[in-house]
Amino acid sequence: SPIEGVYMFKRLIGRLLVFLIVWGFSCQLVVEAHEENESHEHAVDPVDVADMYRPTAMPDRIVLTWSDDPKTTQSVTWRTSPAVNVAYAEVAVAEAGPTFPEKSMRHRAQTESLKTDLNEAHFHSVTFESLTPGTRYAYRVGDGTNWSEWFQFSTATATPMPFSFVYFGDAQNNLRSLWSRVIREAYRDAPKAAFLLHAGDLVNRAESDAEWGEWFGAGAWLNAMMPSLAVPGNHEQARDKNKNSRLSHHWRPSFTFPENGPSGLEETCYSLTYQNLRIIALNSNSQLETQAAWLDDVLQKNTSAWTVVTFHHPVFSTGKNRDNPELRRLWKPVFDKYSVDLVLQGHDHTYGRTGLNVPDEVNVKNVPTGVQAVDQQRGTVYVVSVSGPKMYVNSRPPFMKRLAEDTQLYQVISIDGDQLRFEARTAVGQLYDAFELHKKTGQINTLVEIEPTVKQRLRTR
Repeated sequence: SPIEGVYMFKRLIGRLLVFLIVWGFSCQLVVEAHEENESHEHAVDPVDVADMYRPTAMPDRIVLTWSDDPKTTQSVTWRTSPAVNVAYAEVAVAEAGPTFPEKSMRHRAQTESLKTDLNEAHFHSVTFESLTPGTRYAYRVGDGTNWSEWFQFSTATATPMPFSFVYFGDAQNNLRSLWSRVIREAYRDAPKAAFLLHAGDLVNRAESDAEWGEWFGAGAWLNAMMPSLAVPGNHEQARDKNKNSRLSHHWRPSFTFPENGPSGLEETCYSLTYQNLRIIALNSNSQLETQAAWLDDVLQKNTSAWTVVTFHHPVFSTGKNRDNPELRRLWKPVFDKYSVDLVLQGHDHTYGRTGLNVPDEVNVKNVPTGVQAVDQQRGTVYVVSVSGPKMYVNSRPPFMKRLAEDTQLYQVISIDGDQLRFEARTAVGQLYDAFELHKKTGQINTLVEIEPTVKQRLRTR
């Protein structure tokens, strides 16, 4: 009947509504459960830096350096927890087979404690002595129970052989995430480099143990296989209780550099000879006049064919309002006097490279050419570079041959007899700038420009 039809229709509608209500509720539960699962998937807390960089009995932050002659010595420094009071390094001539450890010699390390903003650690150092020139060695560090893996290094040869080294401007920021790719890309280009040279501002905050941990982590095992030379930048300076500038407490425990510079500048101003190259490291943060006199004495006695000087603050700045006139007044005349070949600097977070003809002041618009100009400047090439991600505006000095902004770079420098080749490469390995210096006895160098593979990278103004 019509009445029964209406009744059945109402029942059908009612059941449909109940179904829709139950289905909708179920869907909501599914959505909420999915959102809850997603929330749990992304709810992992960041790893605490104190945990990430906590020292243990297992050696870390292992780095090769030199404190004496690279032909016959090699220094190594590493870190452990304070539980390790006695530490050792073992060294042996490296062999093709696995039995060389049986012939290793054990050396007890010097140990010092360092209390940081995150922890307390022990830093250990050993200098292997009486090594044979031009020889491959294997070594490891530890406490007698907890050992690192075996690493290898080579001593410098007794007579000059072709070699290369890598130079980095400021690393400083985002070391773990963005600088690490640069040092590793450099290794791809120069896997047999004799050493790595850092022109200051390795970190951003002088006393941040986490940042030092990032710097060492970025280089990782490379630091333990390729010796490092470094100078402190302004970001390796901290303040004492009287608000006076001082060297970071991390510097000297972390590295073992020569102590042959002026008093008070140990391991920050020093000199050593690698084959036919004299390397002079200066501390541009303090005692500029004292270092000028020391530099003059070192260069007067220098008998190496090539001379490279490195420090942090540039003689010719590529950064806006960052000129260093006092440094230029004191140090450039010494470079000129002794015909220093190459000066490697950082600080300005841009790239700039001069030719042989450079002025005495930065405000010179046109650099004179001819014999007088050559006699005045003595043929030194000045370079400013940056390897980290922090970038500044380039002041674009008119006498610079090549400039860059917003570009992470590393430089591979190769020496073969009377020829030095300089290559600046981007973080992706592109040849950005290159030249060669050819040395002739009693004359200034001849500079040969090499065509880069990429256009100059400068911001549009």
